[in-house]
Amino acid sequence: MQSLLRLYFQLPLFIRLITIVFLTMTIFGFLIHIIEPANFPTFFDGLWWAIVTGATVGYGDYVPLSTMGKIVAMGLILSGGGLVTFYMATISATTVKHEKDLTEGKVDFKGSDHLVIIGWNERTRHLINMLEQQNLHERIVLIDRSMDRLQQNMASVHFVHGSATNEEILEKANVGKARMAIITADPSLEEEQSDQAVIHQIVSLKGHHPGLFIIAEVLTEKQKINAERAGANTVIRSNDFMSSLFYQELYRNDPVKPFELLLDLLTERQFHEEKINGNLVGISILNAYEHFLKEHYQIIGIKKGEDLSYDLHPDIILEEGDILVVFSPLRK
Repeated sequence: MQSLLRLYFQLPLFIRLITIVFLTMTIFGFLIHIIEPANFPTFFDGLWWAIVTGATVGYGDYVPLSTMGKIVAMGLILSGGGLVTFYMATISATTVKHEKDLTEGKVDFKGSDHLVIIGWNERTRHLINMLEQQNLHERIVLIDRSMDRLQQNMASVHFVHGSATNEEILEKANVGKARMAIITADPSLEEEQSDQAVIHQIVSLKGHHPGLFIIAEVLTEKQKINAERAGANTVIRSNDFMSSLFYQELYRNDPVKPFELLLDLLTERQFHEEKINGNLVGISILNAYEHFLKEHYQIIGIKKGEDLSYDLHPDIILEEGDILVVFSPLRK
């Protein structure tokens, strides 16, 4: 008996409440059926009456007529009515609490094959917006310790509040079943501190999920090698990228603005590699242009062995194993 009680109290509150309500209604339904078999010919009729009465609906299709039946009805109204009311109030309170816990990042993520993004900032917001605009239907888990709640309404984002170096937080984000992770640099820290924090997060993620593909952002050139040693598959140096854009803007001689041009290009297309084989072997790169344009691909470079070149000329002949660098439409 004691073990059954212990098991009962280990059940979620919702399950315990609905069990009590159902047992109570079953008992009163059975009693009224035994007391007044003429008015309640089946057990189901008694159960129906008990639920309708306990829920204070009162259709009046079944009514106890005997004194004992009315006493049973009074007991049901006094006990069952309160139980149902408490049950409904608990459901409402649980729903509100769950919604609050979701926005505050306290709920575990149960899915798999998802994208983990670490750090909330303008880059993260823009990336999530791009994914939603392209209808890629990515399941995203955002880990961040700087904000107390997810302010923006993003249906595809599951927020987990905390640090990505905390094993408990990684479990909450279900990183062990994630497909990929993106670690962004913390703009509130100095460059060296930000890069050290990124490397620490890479080590934590790899320790938790050794096979996880990680894209990491660093701010200083000298920390790139450390990020790669820590286990990052791709390291993005955002400061170098921005410096190149500044240079292009400083010395441009035409009205084309490199930042807007590059932003529009990367929003609509992506880099892709095409390995040469089959009927593409032996043709000129000029013919290859025509072949790939039919697929809306644009050739921008060629890799022969370890040599990558963007200086393309019409007499280049494609060989087995060559790799073309192309711009292709974003995957749908």
